[in-house]
Amino acid sequence: MLFSRRTLTALTVCLFLVPEVPLQVSLYSQASKNVLDGKTDKSEKNPDNLVVNVDLINVLFTVTDRKGKLVTDLDKSNLKLYEDNKLQNITNFSKETDLPLTIALVIDTSTSIRERFKFEQEAAIDFLYRTIRPKKDKALLVTFDSAIELVQDYTDNPEVLSKAIRQIRPGGGTKMLDAIYLACQEKLKSELGRKILILISDGDDNLSLETLTSTLEIAQKSDVAIFAISTNSSGFFGITAPKADKILKRLAEETGGRAFFPFKAEDLSASFQDIGAELRSQYSLAYRSSNPGRDGSFRSIKIETDRKNLKVKARKGYYAPRG
Repeated sequence: MLFSRRTLTALTVCLFLVPEVPLQVSLYSQASKNVLDGKTDKSEKNPDNLVVNVDLINVLFTVTDRKGKLVTDLDKSNLKLYEDNKLQNITNFSKETDLPLTIALVIDTSTSIRERFKFEQEAAIDFLYRTIRPKKDKALLVTFDSAIELVQDYTDNPEVLSKAIRQIRPGGGTKMLDAIYLACQEKLKSELGRKILILISDGDDNLSLETLTSTLEIAQKSDVAIFAISTNSSGFFGITAPKADKILKRLAEETGGRAFFPFKAEDLSASFQDIGAELRSQYSLAYRSSNPGRDGSFRSIKIETDRKNLKVKARKGYYAPRG
């Protein structure tokens, strides 16, 4: 099943005439009816739909110490949560170590990553075998260069996923943001549980129609955490690539994920292992917002602990209901 190259080419022409993001969402949804799996949730036609419950906002997060080691012994009494800098009452709290995982593996196959491609493939395959639990977790594979392709739809079978990964080949330009946007909007948004997008890319993008802002918005509305593994030269050869690095870091940090910059191609597997450990070491809390407004605005979320030198990683906020 593919993101049709012909469909996306036609879509590109249409989108140059469309100034507003909500209409872009609608066009993507319409095009994707034919290019994904022929199925769409009727509720997804409205770009204002929220994944979060109108009354109860759920937040998954992880906590690390100053050395980056996961902290797993916190309780509700150790936490304070703020929405738009206003203290909120945490109604539910739990230590989530066994949530079902829904993973979108999004791999850059553009010409710029050709030299590290073999390492990417093997590290991704090893991660899936270590992480996917049959009948509980599931994952899919999307690749992008000058086109975006759904190489393998959701499956709980690591062998099926590994075969799909070994079949992909690099080439072409880069539509990184478009690939993330489509994966969130069309495949992850309607899913439940812990939703992860693992991006393997150098962070370069020269063809996308979506912006970083619109891509972050759909990820936040879909409650997707982005884990980015850089393959650019700043990690592998000690050469600074500030723009690309900043994009990957922002995608990760604003969605509650994490960005990795392995020094050597061989270190990609260590980055995947860190992701796997983090996915099994989360906390979950829920609260009812003290703001009753239904204006569709973005509301910031901040979680603090009463212990010094700890870092909380969670999505930066959510979009309020509208209407």
